[in-house]
Amino acid sequence: MQSLLHHNTFGIDQSCWRIYEPETVDQLLAVLPELRKAPLLTIGGGSNLLLTKDFEGNVLHPVMKGIAEVEGEEEGIVLLRCGAGEVWDDVVEYAVDHELYGIENLSIIPGEVGASAVQNIGAYGVEVKDCIHGIEAVEIATGRMVQIKPEECEYGYRYSRFKGEWKGRYVITYVTYRLSRVFIPHLDYGNVRGMLEAKGIETITAADVRKVIIDMRNSKLPDPEVEGNAGSFFMNPVVSREKFESLMAKYPDMPHYRVSDAEEKIPAGWMIEQCGWKGRTLGKAGVHDRQALVLVNKGGATGQDIVRLCNQIRQDVMERFGISINPEVNII
Repeated sequence: MQSLLHHNTFGIDQSCWRIYEPETVDQLLAVLPELRKAPLLTIGGGSNLLLTKDFEGNVLHPVMKGIAEVEGEEEGIVLLRCGAGEVWDDVVEYAVDHELYGIENLSIIPGEVGASAVQNIGAYGVEVKDCIHGIEAVEIATGRMVQIKPEECEYGYRYSRFKGEWKGRYVITYVTYRLSRVFIPHLDYGNVRGMLEAKGIETITAADVRKVIIDMRNSKLPDPEVEGNAGSFFMNPVVSREKFESLMAKYPDMPHYRVSDAEEKIPAGWMIEQCGWKGRTLGKAGVHDRQALVLVNKGGATGQDIVRLCNQIRQDVMERFGISINPEVNII
């Protein structure tokens, strides 16, 4: 058995049979016969993973590296092909430093490139699906190398077919992002615009946006090296217009974000805070004292401890608001 302690940011010490970390597609193809012999769990940086028990099988962590620019067919468009094992924020930093725009709002989201395409990561009004040009993957059952277009992935809020019907079917090896040489800032989600104005910045650059978002995220989110966590634990629920209006009548100061004429998104963190959970603990698991959306390992917590806290919070939110909030973390 091999420990997964350093393969999950919650700091949970569970084990698996064996960990495979292929650095190339050829190495991946060579180990596929072994991987097919037992249950398989594919992971990235472990920043969206909660282990509640030992995994009775093998773990695959693709660590392909590389960031390469290719000129797009349209003027001003650059395609950035990145290995699945590249740290996501290194890709964002590279893009901003090379004046390639579109993902600066996704700064400092933990995890790796492969997981970005699985999870459809998003923050501050931007989702990665809108920048994905193509995905390279290997089909586990056959070893067939495939090219997947973003429209085939059926992307939604923190969702893709890789989390649904394709779960366990493919291993992502490379993702190509479609970026622009023209900077169009997205400032109207959260307090990005207000933070830039407070700094007196008039001519806004992507580097300015990146720095402000890093500062805001660091002010709210705990360091996994200090307190184990997986970042935002819950997805923000999207509710019907009727449900939203009934809640606004009761909570006129409730924050919200328009999704469409028929739907509105309500921050799960706000509801959790209204239920009195911000900064509270349940055994060795707790809710972060600066961001109620984040559950933390206070030291020695098990995955079951985190799940117990999760379930209690979900129950309280349902009782008070009549809304089900769901984890975005992959619970094993």
